[in-house]
Amino acid sequence: MSSEEERKIKCVVWDLDDTLWDGVLMEHDPCLLKSGVVDTIKELDDRGILQSIASKNEESSATEKLKSYGLSDYFLYPMINFDSKSSSIKKITTLLNIGTDAIAFIDDQPFERDEVSFSLPEVLCIDSDYIHELLEMPEMNPRFITDDSSKRRHLYLTDIKRNRVEESFTGTKEEFLASLHMNFTILPATELDLQRAEELTVRTNQLNTTGYTYSYDELKGFCQSEKHKLLVSSLEDKYGTYGTIGLSLIELNGNIWTIKLLLMSCRVMSRGVGNIMISYIRNEARDKGVRLMAEFVENDRNRMMYMTYKFAHFKEYKKEEELVILENDLTKSLPFPNYAKVEFT
Repeated sequence: MSSEEERKIKCVVWDLDDTLWDGVLMEHDPCLLKSGVVDTIKELDDRGILQSIASKNEESSATEKLKSYGLSDYFLYPMINFDSKSSSIKKITTLLNIGTDAIAFIDDQPFERDEVSFSLPEVLCIDSDYIHELLEMPEMNPRFITDDSSKRRHLYLTDIKRNRVEESFTGTKEEFLASLHMNFTILPATELDLQRAEELTVRTNQLNTTGYTYSYDELKGFCQSEKHKLLVSSLEDKYGTYGTIGLSLIELNGNIWTIKLLLMSCRVMSRGVGNIMISYIRNEARDKGVRLMAEFVENDRNRMMYMTYKFAHFKEYKKEEELVILENDLTKSLPFPNYAKVEFT
């Protein structure tokens, strides 16, 4: 177990002129794609690394050029305007709900890279001269390429469709969630889940109660241990699957159960399912007649998970330096939301 996360890039943001292609579009250059760039874009996509654009250009012309090369679908939330590149990157991170430290920005202009580095020092800025080395960078090489990661862009595209429907929905939030016909599944992790489970611990920062990361071998040990429960959760709705979006590790020590790790993918933050896993664990603990504790390590991103515990009737039991131990009041009810079907074994 480690609380130190190796840096992995979640999204590559591309400039266009003299970066993705040679030439300047507004100067009516041919703007032919750089050698090897298509293969690089497709390989990043296969690895589950999202991609976007921050380009100072005329939007319709640039979009048409990308479509002509068959590349427009690879870029989520492209920012093609005349705003600063740092401003565009901030908008992209907000829309994707990821941290700026998970962004790599590629641009041919030293001024643009310097502007981003000054405003967003966490962003990894890369000179376009080094595009051919991009795929070899350790930050661009996830340890595993899972089924979820290989479909990541498509999962985000489906999320964009859901969000557009929600924007035009005239009812309440609960009515919209009910209209999705969500199905939330909780299962004990098997060996087939472990690559995705490791990926979740490495990638999930905001909705993560401790920030601990666990290796494949550590997670396999928990699966085989009689003193631990390792649970995975998945979510689907009428638009399709969200994939495996949650993980929980519970240590069983006599009459005390301790949630060592609870995390959820940021993609389901707005779907009102954050308490489902906790409700399930509380029901299991109550049925077994044990006390339920939870560990929490605060960082600059996961305050929401502390509030999730508080709303689930946890209160602070003790504190050991940065580690907060919480205990649950199992006498209070926490029902599953009525807008989601919950399945478990």
